[in-house]
Amino acid sequence: MDQEMFRQAYQAINERFCPYEKTLLTNHGNCSRAERFCIAEREGVRCNEDAAQARCEAFLALARQNARFALKATDQRTALPHAKAMRVQVGGLRGLQLALTPDRPPPTHILDIDRLLNEACARFGDLASAPFQTIIQQIAAFQGRKRSGRKTP
Repeated sequence: MDQEMFRQAYQAINERFCPYEKTLLTNHGNCSRAERFCIAEREGVRCNEDAAQARCEAFLALARQNARFALKATDQRTALPHAKAMRVQVGGLRGLQLALTPDRPPPTHILDIDRLLNEACARFGDLASAPFQTIIQQIAAFQGRKRSGRKTP
């Protein structure tokens, strides 16, 4: 299946995309609102609730906006490269969990993204009031998978 056909099929099937798809597909977290699907041996994730998707999009936008300096990304309009997107997604969630439970070390795996964001809304009043200083530290600290060295024959 060529890339354009895949993209069209993906958009037709995934009417409510998951903003944390990268996090879920790389097993850095789970979400009670996520539904996985497959297209031509590829996996995707969609959200099963409009309000949950909106909450995730809002937090992701806030995390990206607040992490511009840490990411060395000044242009808000362009998509982030995969590694930086992973830092915002996974590091942002880890930072939020740390802000909610400062007596525990940052988690290596987020158990339920939807529950975490709901708890943050309840604790801080809204996501914009979350302590982004702690969150940005975790975004900056997140290290994704290391590149493997290619062997040349």
